[in-house]
Amino acid sequence: MKKALKVLGIILGVVVIGLAAVIGFIKVALPNTGAPLDLKVQITSERVQRGEYLANHVAVCMDCHSQRDWSIYGAPLKKETFGSGGEKFTHEVGFPGTVYSRNITPAGLKDWTDGEIFRAVTTGVEKNGKPLFPLMPYPHYGQTDPEDILSIIAYIRTLPAIQNQVPNHELDFPLNILVNTMPSKAAMQKMPDSNNITAYGKYLVVMAGCAECHSKIEKGAVVAGTEFGGGRVFTFPNGTIVTAPNITFDKTTGIGNWDRNLFIRKFKQYTDSGYTPKQLAPTDFNTPMPWLMYSGMKNSDLAAIYAYLGTVTPKNNTEKVFQRK
Repeated sequence: MKKALKVLGIILGVVVIGLAAVIGFIKVALPNTGAPLDLKVQITSERVQRGEYLANHVAVCMDCHSQRDWSIYGAPLKKETFGSGGEKFTHEVGFPGTVYSRNITPAGLKDWTDGEIFRAVTTGVEKNGKPLFPLMPYPHYGQTDPEDILSIIAYIRTLPAIQNQVPNHELDFPLNILVNTMPSKAAMQKMPDSNNITAYGKYLVVMAGCAECHSKIEKGAVVAGTEFGGGRVFTFPNGTIVTAPNITFDKTTGIGNWDRNLFIRKFKQYTDSGYTPKQLAPTDFNTPMPWLMYSGMKNSDLAAIYAYLGTVTPKNNTEKVFQRK
């Protein structure tokens, strides 16, 4: 009996040592996406203009890197926090820990090189070599045109500097270890010609991260086969639950009965001069969809997105969009 316990103890010891070695390797050797580029972005008016459009209306960087007013439908940005981070994501809204968006104004990035920003945006690795939580959609940005990322960098370099020291993330175990394995090398591509409307629409959909919200999610990843069919659940602190809707061309549960003009108007209604922001009661439903930001997208870009969605296999999804716990 003593001999058996001794053997068992040795086995357990080896397992513990092996596990500690694996964890140590992950924490020390990963992530490994390569050194940041030796890069100095030339800030031109063309780049700043393009970057402003992308950061505010397509990639909507400013949506996360600002704080939102959740007492109003669509949660518009609090202007005084523009780009300064501090938006908080916790267990209450389904996150595995506590995550804060970073300050990307010049005050927050003053010690970052352009190459370090480029690496963070496209591969998910911070200046200090630590991984970014994939709330930051670097897998999407890592598939875009390098020039578009340079334009975004040029734009955020021109933002007013706002002093805001953002707390560090506190991730639950084992995600606080596994997060090191998530960053990956970028697979950049040239932006398709806008005349190839379907390919160009797909490019915009990737940059906007549409599939990330309008699909089912398990363990932080999109469930294969559910892309654009809706199903991601967003839980709000007031007890309401919003399930992302189906945006495939299914005629029963998706947008198959929408024409292109209706699709565009759905976004553009928020830029209409007659639109009045709706103040919500504490128990009212809200939406995580940043309508007010996407509403600034060009009609031609929205038309391209519509064209691409028309090529996606329609999916039937009867889940309720709004419900309570």
